[in-house]
Amino acid sequence: MYVVCLDLEGVLVPEIWIAFSQETGIPELRRTTRDEPDYDKLMRFRMDILKEHGLGLKEIQETIAKIDPLPGAKEFLDQLRTECQTLILSDTFEEFAKPLMKKLDWPTIFCNSLEVDQDGTIIGYKMRCENSKLTTVHSLQACGYDTIASGDSFNDLGMIKASQAGFLFRTTDQIRADYPQYPAFEDYDELLNAIRGVIARK
Repeated sequence: MYVVCLDLEGVLVPEIWIAFSQETGIPELRRTTRDEPDYDKLMRFRMDILKEHGLGLKEIQETIAKIDPLPGAKEFLDQLRTECQTLILSDTFEEFAKPLMKKLDWPTIFCNSLEVDQDGTIIGYKMRCENSKLTTVHSLQACGYDTIASGDSFNDLGMIKASQAGFLFRTTDQIRADYPQYPAFEDYDELLNAIRGVIARK
């Protein structure tokens, strides 16, 4: 049996940090895992920027409340879930993801959690496990599942490489050029048909 593992931000919903950057007018917060492969370095950078500007979880959640799924994402996910077991693997945080999962009709998501002090300041974060996307794919495979993975960023490449089939979706020109062996799609119908093709060959 196949399990499809999907990234969240950039694939199903807009990038949260980019939306927050636009909301606050802080361009440094536009930096995402598309730009920085070292996730810990990226998060430390973000927390420093938040501290510098006196911003915390409350302000980020207020921005997230205004974010809707990308056009066509919910319909794609609804159809995929009728055809195959589907799991969202994200390096976002529970504190960010919940309102977005509601708008997607509560798909299963594995993600991380934030450490927040009494004032709402983000003081740290806790990864669900090391190399969480890759580790989860390996764990599913150890349970007897085959995996199909799709994402757009550096932190998705591990699960894409480790899966029986992997696809890039709305990725950067640089990642597309560096990993030409993985089909790259811009349209949900193309991605859905590619996944169907893999399942049909089983």
